[in-house]
Amino acid sequence: MSDPTKGLAGVTAADSSLSLVDGQIGKLIYRGYNIMDLGEQASFEEVIYLLWNGKLPNRAQLDAFKAALVAKRALPAPVLKTMHIFPHEAHPMAVLRTIVSGLGLIDPSADDISLEGARKKALLLTAVFPTIIAAWERIRRDKEPIEPRADLGHAANFLYMLNGQEPNPDAVKALDAYLVLLADHGFNASTFAARVTTGTLADVYSAITSGIGTLKGAAHGGANQKAMEQFIDAAQRGDVSAWFQETIASGKRIMGIGHRVYKVEDPRAKILRPMAERLAQSSGQGQWFDIATQIEVLARQDEYFISRNLYANVDYYSAVVLYMINLPVDQFTCLFAMSRIAGWTAHVLEQLADNRLIRPKANYVGPDNLTFVPLAERP
Repeated sequence: MSDPTKGLAGVTAADSSLSLVDGQIGKLIYRGYNIMDLGEQASFEEVIYLLWNGKLPNRAQLDAFKAALVAKRALPAPVLKTMHIFPHEAHPMAVLRTIVSGLGLIDPSADDISLEGARKKALLLTAVFPTIIAAWERIRRDKEPIEPRADLGHAANFLYMLNGQEPNPDAVKALDAYLVLLADHGFNASTFAARVTTGTLADVYSAITSGIGTLKGAAHGGANQKAMEQFIDAAQRGDVSAWFQETIASGKRIMGIGHRVYKVEDPRAKILRPMAERLAQSSGQGQWFDIATQIEVLARQDEYFISRNLYANVDYYSAVVLYMINLPVDQFTCLFAMSRIAGWTAHVLEQLADNRLIRPKANYVGPDNLTFVPLAERP
């Protein structure tokens, strides 16, 4: 008989006041606020503030917080110089992981994990993630990185640094919503990894490096990349319905359909779908939204998906959004990290505020009472 708690499924590891995920009814809340409200009305900066402080900011607080983020956006010159010597074929998540670790190397206060010290590092890392990701994309294309602009918000500034152009307002809105929607999601694998590292009283850079390394795994952060690759594959096939039937017949998964937690439609997908549609219209790349919609409709008509309550999740339409902002598919997980850094750092702060070493037991299933045989006597 299989163990229902394998992988810690259903096991409560700690109390948290950051986010609630109710997969049975499709509900996600941050600090008491429903994601349906935050995703449609709040900016990413407001959500970061909410996660770190437990309340939404007023106008003066938000302006001050935005200014603090803007002041930390630039990468140190030695870090940019180092990025220029990385192999261009390096995976973007490996670059992000390495640069975060490097920032900890050059920070003389890296080991200050007081709550005040940790908040300063949280601010720095949240501010600089977009700069790292955009800079690497340009460096590996033999272009010079673009300096951040103080007059643009978090999402708009990233798009500007990525493409060097004034961003499409629909792209800004869709990306900002994406960042809000993925900012936190309970004790997911990468968040738990960051908390485990924090629980040892390691520095914040180590905790976030742990989170990045965990998110890099294909079973966690790579789902939207796989979803986009399937849309591209369906486009190349030419007949989406035939592609769908062939994929199902071969036993392959439809990526972005279904979720380990949600047994109904992912509420984040409900928000992102219409934003993806608007961006498709204004960007002239409507074919990707059309293909995604066709596959989703086919899945909702298929008995396999119906009987198992499998719906499009946030990765499904986020793939379309990220592709339409001209982001290469191997950068998709970095954008996930650019959002989740808000949640990772919030969890680091929460762990530090009431810390205890996270040390679960293992159920030993190996042999016992073996007789030791000296080396000379072993066959």
